[in-house]
Amino acid sequence: MRGGSSYVVSPPAFSNDGKYLLVCTANIVSIFSTSTALQVASLEGHTGPVTSVIVVPGSKILCYCWTASLDGSIRYWDFSVPELIKKLNVNMPIFSMVIPSIRGQPAESNEKPTDVFAYMSVEDKKVQENRPKAMHGQIRKCNLTASNMIGGLIMKETPQPESITVSPSGKFFGIRNNRKLHVWSVPTTDSGRVLAKKITLHHTKTLNVLAFHPTERIIAAGDVSGRILVWRGFGCRTFSTGDELANKEEERPGVRGNDDADSCSTWHWHSAEVKVLSFSSDGAYLYSGGKEGVLVVWQLDTGKKKFLPRIGSPLLYFTDSPDPTLSSISCADNQIHILKMPSMDVLKSISGIKLPYSFPGRYEALRSGFAFDYASGLVALRTESYGIQFYSLFDDHGIYEVQVCERNHQPGDEITVVVNLVALSQDGSMMSTAEVRLPEEGIGGLVCLKFWALGSENKKFTLSTVIYEPHRDAGISAVAFHPIRHMAVSSSYGGDFKIWVCNDIQQKDQMSQNSGWACLAVGAYKKKPMTAAAFSSDGSVLAVAAETVITLWDPDKNVLVAVIGETSTPIVTLSFAGKSEYLLSVSRGSKPQLSVWNMSKLSLSWSYRLHIEAVACAVDLLSFAVLALLPESSICMESNESMSQGRDGVILLFNVMDPVPVSTWSVRKAKGGGLAFLQGNPSSLEQDVSDGNAPKEFLVYINGDHEYVLYDPYGNEANELNTTRRQGLVELEESGQFGYASIYGELPELKKRNKTSLVPSVLSERPWETIFSGSSHSLPPLTKLCSAFLESLMEKRTAVE
Repeated sequence: MRGGSSYVVSPPAFSNDGKYLLVCTANIVSIFSTSTALQVASLEGHTGPVTSVIVVPGSKILCYCWTASLDGSIRYWDFSVPELIKKLNVNMPIFSMVIPSIRGQPAESNEKPTDVFAYMSVEDKKVQENRPKAMHGQIRKCNLTASNMIGGLIMKETPQPESITVSPSGKFFGIRNNRKLHVWSVPTTDSGRVLAKKITLHHTKTLNVLAFHPTERIIAAGDVSGRILVWRGFGCRTFSTGDELANKEEERPGVRGNDDADSCSTWHWHSAEVKVLSFSSDGAYLYSGGKEGVLVVWQLDTGKKKFLPRIGSPLLYFTDSPDPTLSSISCADNQIHILKMPSMDVLKSISGIKLPYSFPGRYEALRSGFAFDYASGLVALRTESYGIQFYSLFDDHGIYEVQVCERNHQPGDEITVVVNLVALSQDGSMMSTAEVRLPEEGIGGLVCLKFWALGSENKKFTLSTVIYEPHRDAGISAVAFHPIRHMAVSSSYGGDFKIWVCNDIQQKDQMSQNSGWACLAVGAYKKKPMTAAAFSSDGSVLAVAAETVITLWDPDKNVLVAVIGETSTPIVTLSFAGKSEYLLSVSRGSKPQLSVWNMSKLSLSWSYRLHIEAVACAVDLLSFAVLALLPESSICMESNESMSQGRDGVILLFNVMDPVPVSTWSVRKAKGGGLAFLQGNPSSLEQDVSDGNAPKEFLVYINGDHEYVLYDPYGNEANELNTTRRQGLVELEESGQFGYASIYGELPELKKRNKTSLVPSVLSERPWETIFSGSSHSLPPLTKLCSAFLESLMEKRTAVE
């Protein structure tokens, strides 16, 4: 099972009835319900990332779409089943595709069907890099009906493949190419060899995006400086037919050189580059957006505008729906918001996993990327907006976010706070975060430790305790929770560690803020930096790494019990292997090392010279897994196929008493990745295991791009876990709201009454507890109930003669 892909690499598409949103998600197309924002189906079959999804317009009952992918194939689907209908290969990676003819001719038209042509932006990998001004991008034409490329026809070459935009009418399509717009007119009677006429519009700045008016010859484009240019009457000379008269003598205000347009006007509100442009379906408004995280609505005739502010992330795409009351915006934080139009209220949000972001300078080495909830299958990861996202690894969608520090999104604002640590207790009821407020011009700076408690009703974390400068001005290196008690430890680079306990005086009727965390004890060892910490499975031993040695403490008495080990480089990770007597340590630097220590003998059991990125230990078993980075020399020795897949790491599964790995998995993007064991038998998945038994534990791997894979670590083969979670749209079809429901909403659902009697038909050992249960009109007469009730209370004895 895989998940964690980006939802915003390509524009999504609405179904004809507006009930579903089709989203390009890595190698598949995920289908989401617009009413619940949950995934209901998927289109699987592409072997490369899907770059385009085009729904065939028509009646609301039609559910057909075309998809294009970097694997060089185009596929035709019935996404109501879902089922693949047709496939054709173009043998070139497709970065963008449009099909103008299906916009002008609805599928239910009675006219004689003609060939359907697609225009694609592809990459020519045969172009030599050493050529001056090498052109890798090409605009090509493909006959979808005949399933073949139009050979020898290259409509345009560009340095890199560009995204193609088609007009709502299907009459025009265009691309942006640096400071130019190239616009083609689609032939009225299209055929393989008919050349489309082209015009070029020029600008002084690099252009990012363009949009066509639905009915008039108006095209809008946004540039890197935040300006929006609106050309009116484009192509009147080049694209004119015999019925159209082109007046060449009139003035053309704002038009550069000999560009074929009547006028060009400029609007400027955005302070950063414009990434989103789209006309409304009636053409009266223009939507724009960019890095500010604000959707601007321009009135086309007057230039007046209104706003949807505080979206919280740069905007990438605006998608209109056949249902005029719906639209969507895709944001850079891997979220798609479903909007109610024209009020622009956010109805639902499709939340993908938060994408990785860069840390400033020296704080890059302080990060602890992930924390896992073993029982619920959630991962907690830090967001760029100073928050923590909780993401369900089994359901592949975001649950909620906790805002550690407030941050108002502004384009170009500098990061002032780094949330460098997040830790969860074993039962998932407590969380701790560590943050660093960066100094300004070398002055100031603040380290803050926070404890959070999980609410019993809403199941969300709320702030419990804030501790400023817990280790004076030193940074926090690690935070770990006691496995049983409300106790935690924090270690610092300043040379000490502190044990914290929760003074839980919460009463039944009192709020959770009555409980707080306080320091119980402080420990140190020879003034060495404390670089890692971990509790044993029963909490009786606290292991703290003092740079290159491991100190063992009694956490209740704060007494140093023993000192073991001597590594070449500082220890960065400590972890006890389940309920065993073994302790794992990870060192990095010039001499990285994975070491397994025997606590009963206080000696080294075995070790490997490996660069370990992450460690995960099974809860009850003697197994543990490590994510190791492959050295560059070994990567170079791999085959070209492996190199193209970017496999730069390996997961090794060990039995703690045996240095020979039990299983291995080769993985991609291991740098910055994470590992964890999760509890098996999730209720949201139907397991597809050959022997019919679901694994007791899963092993999850999250790579540096936050994509993840679930493995069955104890299966006969070291394969990914295969699961069945999705169903077809036919099985999950949602009923529309009509009549009373469309005005006043749905009535509360009442439980259907069972026609059969609710009185138990099978004798129970304690029948008096259930004999009167059920609705009064469903129970037998009172005379029969009383006799049965009294008999159930009497002790039956066997008659003795």
